[in-house]
Amino acid sequence: MVRANGAVSLRELARVVQTSEVTVRRDVRALEAEGLLDRRHGGAVLPGGFTRESGFPQKSHLATAEKTAIADLAATLVDEGEAIVVGAGTTTQELARRLARVPGLTVVTNSLLVAQALAHANRVEVVMTGGTLRGSNYGLVGSGAEQSLQGLRVSRAFLSGAGLTAERGLSTSNMLAASVDRALVQAAAEVVVLADHTKLGSDTMFQTVPTDVITHLVTDEPPAGEERAATELQALADRGVQLAVAPAACPDAGPPRELPAPRRSHPLRPPTVPRLADLRPH
Repeated sequence: MVRANGAVSLRELARVVQTSEVTVRRDVRALEAEGLLDRRHGGAVLPGGFTRESGFPQKSHLATAEKTAIADLAATLVDEGEAIVVGAGTTTQELARRLARVPGLTVVTNSLLVAQALAHANRVEVVMTGGTLRGSNYGLVGSGAEQSLQGLRVSRAFLSGAGLTAERGLSTSNMLAASVDRALVQAAAEVVVLADHTKLGSDTMFQTVPTDVITHLVTDEPPAGEERAATELQALADRGVQLAVAPAACPDAGPPRELPAPRRSHPLRPPTVPRLADLRPH
């Protein structure tokens, strides 16, 4: 299935072979040890190292329940009348669908998918960057995108990526995407990273957001046996990142939980909500 499609989700594998995701996860881990595939984003992809990136069709079907839970929780961080930036990605696309209900919101984005999700939201204004279109994730990149963000100031940036570690922060496998994400970060008073548990502990080529710049991490509850993800969560908390963890996607899951307050050497910066007029690039 991986050879035919480039990527496959654990949920789809469990359905096809009629077994549990726990069993499938164990078998995928064994196949990864043999070098036959790589585990990524709640599923598996063909082996290819850090530079390989799945296209949008593959990404959109991976870890869908986790992305939904993360988007639900992240949306609670957004207030009426706020001005934010939202980066490209399938998880941020899920967030955008929920932001359509926030009145008076202004969203600056380099993602066609985010803009599309908000296109019919009457009380949300969407400001798009310029740039060159990347077909793999429908994001705008390049100097045009970065220049349109100069002089911009918003309260928060919501970003996702390909990997997240306490040592290096958020990273991605594409140089152009990383450069635009860094420009989005520069425009925001706070940075909120959206990353499901499969990205925790993964490190890819290009750093986008150092750990000490990440204000919040919104993620999902790592399944039992995923020690690497749980260890990484604790390490991020120890580095001062505020964690909001959505429960595992199951019928009897409880409400989202907040981890204990991390040790922080400096206070959180209060969010600055600019006027709409201030959003125009100078």
